[in-house]
Amino acid sequence: QVQLVESGGGSVQAGGSLRLSCATSGLTFSGIPGYCMGWFRQAPGKEREGVATITSEGNGNPSYADSVKGRFTITKDNAKNTLYLQMNSLKPEDTGMYYCTADLCWKLVEGFADNWGQGTQVTVSS
Repeated sequence: QVQLVESGGGSVQAGGSLRLSCATSGLTFSGIPGYCMGWFRQAPGKEREGVATITSEGNGNPSYADSVKGRFTITKDNAKNTLYLQMNSLKPEDTGMYYCTADLCWKLVEGFADNWGQGTQVTVSS
């Protein structure tokens, strides 16, 4: 059974930083061609949107939504089966529930992944 558990959310002022973690179990964390992990977020009243994804092979090949490029960094620790999202220069529009996800890359990018965490709240005040 796949389990994804996020942590690290909180409340910060604009310009601040947070580091989200996603501890995983029940899945092969690295080395599967076509498999990805990633972070999505959902703000109140808005649809869930992709933030960043990373491929499973080796250190992974990251990709980012335009809105977070240059501010967020997605990484993974294969030995710890843990996914991270370093968020710098946070803006109020980054506020939302952040979810960790893992599945085949095409399903994840389309938002149809089968595996999701429970989410961790990020609140950025101006």
